[in-house]
Amino acid sequence: MKIVIEGAGEVGSHLAKMLREESNTVVVIDDDADRIAKLASSADVEVVMGNPTSVSVLKEAGVEKADLYIAVYPYAAQEVNIVGAILAKHLGAAKVLARINSEEYLTPENKLLFKEVGIELMFYPEKNAADEIVSQLKHAMAAETLDFARGKLQMAVFRVDENSKMLDLKLSEFLEMLQPGEAGLFRILAINRDGRTIIPNLSTKFFFGDIIYTVSKHEGTGTIALYMGKSNVDVRSVMIFGGSAIAEMVAANLSRNGVSVKIVEADKDRCVELTERLSDSVSIVNGDGRNSDFLYDEGIAGYDAFLALTQGDETNVLACVAAKKFGVMRTIAEVENIEYIRLAEEMGVDSVINKKLIMAGRIFKFTLSSRARFVRYMTDSNAEIIEYTVPPGCAATKGRICELNFPQGAIVAGVIRGNDAILAVGDTRIEAYDRVAVFAMPQSIKEVDKLFK
Repeated sequence: MKIVIEGAGEVGSHLAKMLREESNTVVVIDDDADRIAKLASSADVEVVMGNPTSVSVLKEAGVEKADLYIAVYPYAAQEVNIVGAILAKHLGAAKVLARINSEEYLTPENKLLFKEVGIELMFYPEKNAADEIVSQLKHAMAAETLDFARGKLQMAVFRVDENSKMLDLKLSEFLEMLQPGEAGLFRILAINRDGRTIIPNLSTKFFFGDIIYTVSKHEGTGTIALYMGKSNVDVRSVMIFGGSAIAEMVAANLSRNGVSVKIVEADKDRCVELTERLSDSVSIVNGDGRNSDFLYDEGIAGYDAFLALTQGDETNVLACVAAKKFGVMRTIAEVENIEYIRLAEEMGVDSVINKKLIMAGRIFKFTLSSRARFVRYMTDSNAEIIEYTVPPGCAATKGRICELNFPQGAIVAGVIRGNDAILAVGDTRIEAYDRVAVFAMPQSIKEVDKLFK
């Protein structure tokens, strides 16, 4: 697949490297020489120097033969991305996607308007991140969660700690301690250990610090959480450090649902903006959230959750560590440097939000077959969760899962069939029109995709 990316900023560069690893041909356009040079030295991609709204530059990049055009030009008005995407479509690009920075464009009538001019998907990373944070607060037992079919199946990620009943046990030993009927409520899919993702077998042992990926029926989520030593946190009050766009959207959502919210922001002008834009139920405080004494005076110890959403990764991580010391049960940090994610979790941050990973999943879907409904990159791993709608006659319907030669590094997590949720095992048969959730490592994805074409 040929993919042209508009913009060599952090997001564009991350996408370029990710999509190149999937054996795609990637061309990146940017008019900033430093950004182009940095990307060219770190990734095996083609680069074109020039204005992405120039027809001649777009032609030089070969957009007329592009299967996918992604407009993510950095530090510019969203109109640059929109114009580049529309031009690319009319020059011949098969599919075009554009980054925006306004919720206004995401209303149903406006999305339809942009589809009519050829833009298949508009994405607002800050809005996606805000939605993810709200979702994480609703599932406060796990570090990361993902619902299928309105929660009939749930993926959840847990960290093994001193309270986990599986600590130092083999998988076979853990299964033996389950109560009758509990084994049918959840499955352990994979373990991330020291940056490596392991598909466990019965002899695999669980160690302190392991990241465990699970799938469960709705009624089984609480069961696996208890074995992991996690208790549910009913989040009714939230303190947010940083008055970013993400913080504003999270605060608006939570306050509409009756959650008490306080935002701590150092910039006085931004505090005034937030006061004018948010409801009176959201408390806005001008101050330095890096100051522990200040946070104590603002009553941090009485909040159920603490969100660190400033522009500084290190600041966000350290603020969450401080919040934990004050006794806050649930902490979430925005961390944009992917290399810092594991460090943040090792320091005790409950969940990490990364806009690039959230957005990458939405974009990667467009490189797979039309049957891929949804793609999600897991924060603690390079694995992906892909949801397929099964077409009649595809290879995945030709036998039991154990007979399908499913690629190594991939596992069927579960199946939604009508109103029924099925945890997949070797004897499970996939049927036409099922919705199937697959946990897959990058090297396995193309082979998995072939089974559902």
